[in-house]
Amino acid sequence: MKKLALHWQIILGMVAGVLFGVLAVKFGFGEFVKDWIKPFGKIFINLLKLIAIPLIVASLIKGISDLKDISKLSAMGGRTIGIYLVTTVVAVLIGLFLVNIIQPGNMIDEQTRTELIGDNLESTQKRLDAANKQKEAGPLQALEDMVPSNIIKAAGENQMLQVIFFVVFFGIGLILIPPEKSAPVKAFFDGLNDIVLKMIDLIMLAAPYGVFALLAALIVDSPSVALFKALIGYSLTVLAGLGIMIFAFYPLVVKTFTGRGYGFFFKGISPAQLLAFSTSSSAATLPVTMERVEEHLGVDSEVSSFVLPIGATINMDGTSLYQAVAAVFIAQAMGIDLTMGDQLTIVMTATLASIGSAAVPGAGMVMLVIVLAAIGVPEEGLALIFAVDRILDMCRTCVNVTGDATVAMLVAKSVGKLGDPKVKDWDDHYEKA
Repeated sequence: MKKLALHWQIILGMVAGVLFGVLAVKFGFGEFVKDWIKPFGKIFINLLKLIAIPLIVASLIKGISDLKDISKLSAMGGRTIGIYLVTTVVAVLIGLFLVNIIQPGNMIDEQTRTELIGDNLESTQKRLDAANKQKEAGPLQALEDMVPSNIIKAAGENQMLQVIFFVVFFGIGLILIPPEKSAPVKAFFDGLNDIVLKMIDLIMLAAPYGVFALLAALIVDSPSVALFKALIGYSLTVLAGLGIMIFAFYPLVVKTFTGRGYGFFFKGISPAQLLAFSTSSSAATLPVTMERVEEHLGVDSEVSSFVLPIGATINMDGTSLYQAVAAVFIAQAMGIDLTMGDQLTIVMTATLASIGSAAVPGAGMVMLVIVLAAIGVPEEGLALIFAVDRILDMCRTCVNVTGDATVAMLVAKSVGKLGDPKVKDWDDHYEKA
C-alpha cells in the first residue's frame, strides 16, 4: 500500500469501509464496528480539528508577512489582493446559490435525518439556542462578536472569526514594524508553518484508515440508500459550481478584461491544470503555473513572481466554493435551517478561511471545520462528505490554479505587463516538472 498514491489509498479505504459496513449490517456485528472501528474515525476528525487553529495562525501570518513587498509594488499589490478577494466571494456565492437551489442534503429521508440529528442532539440544541439568542441581538452584534477580548479564550472556544481577526491584526502589525525587528518573528512563523504542514502530511497518512473507520461506522449507524443518493447530489453540486468557475467565469473575465480568447487561455494553462488535478496541491503546481503563465500567456515575470506565490497562499476559489456547498449540505442533512445571517457568515468565513488554507492536499477539509464552527453545525458532519473529498479536492485545486493564472493576467494587463506569449505551441513541460 506504501507504493500507491495517497488518493488511491483513500479510495481503497473508502471502498473497504463501505464493504465492511455492509457486511457488518448483513451479518450483525454492527456493535463491533461502533465499539472498535468508529473511535478511530473520531480520532481522525479530532486530529483535523486539532490542527485547524495552528494552521490558520501560521499560514495566515506567513501569507500576510510575505506581503511586505507591497510597499514597492503598491499598485500591483492592491489590485492583486482586491481581485483575489472578489473572485473568492464570487465562488462562494455561486456555491451557495447552487446548494440552496439543488438542496442535496434534503435528499436524505426523514428516518436517516432523524438518526443523524439524534446522534448530535446536544450540538443541535446548542445551535437552536444560539439562533434564538441571535434574534435578540442588535444589528451590529456580529461585528462586535468578531473582535475578541481574550484571544486564548477565543481559540479555546473555537471562535474562528475572532481568531482570524486577531491573526490579521497581528500580521498587519508585523509588516509595519522595522524589518530588523520583524525578522525573528517572521522566521518563527515561517518555521511554524513548515511544521504545521508536515503535521498535516502525517495526519493525511492516516486518511485511508480514517476514511475506512468513518465509512464503516456511517453504514452501520445509517444504512440508508438515500444517504448515498444525497452524497452523489452533493458531489454533482460541487462539480457544477467548479465547472461554472473554470469553464465560464474565468474565461469570460479574461476575455472581457484582456481580450484573450477561450482557446488561447486554456491551451496556455491546461498543463498546469492537469498537474494540479493529479497532485491536489497548488504549491506543488506553482513552478509549472509560473512557466505556463509567463511563457504561454504572456505575463511578465515581474508580475507572475509576485502574484502567483501570493495566489498559492490566499486564492482558494475552488476550496471556498466547496466549503460553502459542504457547510450547507451538512446543515441540510442534519435538518438545521440556516438563516440569511448564517449564509452571510459562510461568505465571510469561507473567504477569510481560504486565505489561511495551505496549498497542500487535504487542507480544505481542515478549513471546513472553521466554517462549520462559525455557523454552529456539528463537525461530526464531516463524516458525510469525506468519502468523496479526495476527488473533489483534485477538481477544486484545478480551479485554484486557474484562478491564480486569471488574476495574474488581469494584474499584468492593468500595469502594462501583458505581452505576447514567448512559446505558442503545446509542450510537455508539466510531465517533466
